[in-house]
Amino acid sequence: MFGQMKRDIQVIFERDPAAKSIWEVIFCYPGFHAVIFHRMAHWLYLHDLVLLPRMISQLSRFLTGIEIHPGAKIGQGLFIDHGTGVVIGETTEVGDNVTLYQGVTLGGTGKEKGKRHPTIGNNVVIGAGARVLGSFKVGDNVKIGAGSVVNKPVPSDTTVVGVPGRIVLHHGVPIKDPDLRHDDLPDPVNEMLKCLMQRVEYLEERLKEEESRYNVFEIIQHHDTSKRRVSPKRERESCDVRMRSDDL
Repeated sequence: MFGQMKRDIQVIFERDPAAKSIWEVIFCYPGFHAVIFHRMAHWLYLHDLVLLPRMISQLSRFLTGIEIHPGAKIGQGLFIDHGTGVVIGETTEVGDNVTLYQGVTLGGTGKEKGKRHPTIGNNVVIGAGARVLGSFKVGDNVKIGAGSVVNKPVPSDTTVVGVPGRIVLHHGVPIKDPDLRHDDLPDPVNEMLKCLMQRVEYLEERLKEEESRYNVFEIIQHHDTSKRRVSPKRERESCDVRMRSDDL
C-alpha cells in the first residue's frame, strides 16, 4: 500500500509541472486523494465486503468529485489531473502510467452483468470530457482527445479524436512521452474546414479573373461600337454627297 502511495506521488511530479512539494500533493491534489481512497476500498472489496467499500467510495466522491467504483482494477501510476467529474465503473481495468483529465467517463453500456466496462492499456492519456463506453480494450500508448466518444476497440500506438471516435494512425510508431503531449491532437473536422476555406479562396480568385476578363471585353466592345457610331446629321450629309455624285 505504501509503495503504491509513493509511486502515486512520484507520477504527479513527473506529469504536473505545477506540483512544488510532497505536502502540496498530499493535501491539495484531489486526484491523489481519490486514488488512495480507492486502493483502500478495493482491498476491502476483494475481501468480500460490500457496504464499507461503497461508503469509502461515496466519501471519496463527496470530497474529491471523483467517483471510482471499489470493484475497478487500477494499475500503478494513475494520475487524475483536476479530477472533477471523473467516473470509473465497476468492471473497468486501468493499466500502468495512465493519465485522466477532468470529466472523463470509463463507463458501461446496457444493464447486463459481468464485464461491461473498458479495459485501458498502459501509458494511455484520456483528455478532458472524453467518454469510453463499453466492454472493449484500449491498447497501450493511446491518446484519446478531449470530448471524444469511444465505443469500439482501439489498437495500440494510435490517437482517437471526435464523436464518434475516429482513429488516426501514427504509422505504428509508439508515442513518446504521451503524458506531455496530450494537447498535440489532430482534428479531422478542422482539417476539412481548412480544405474548404482553401477551395473557397481558389474559387474567389478565379471569379475575380473572370470578372476582370469580362470587363476588358466590355471595354473593347464599347470602343468598337463608338467608332462605328455616326451622328444623324453626319449621316444625312454623307447621303447628300452620295446623291450629288450620282447625279453627276
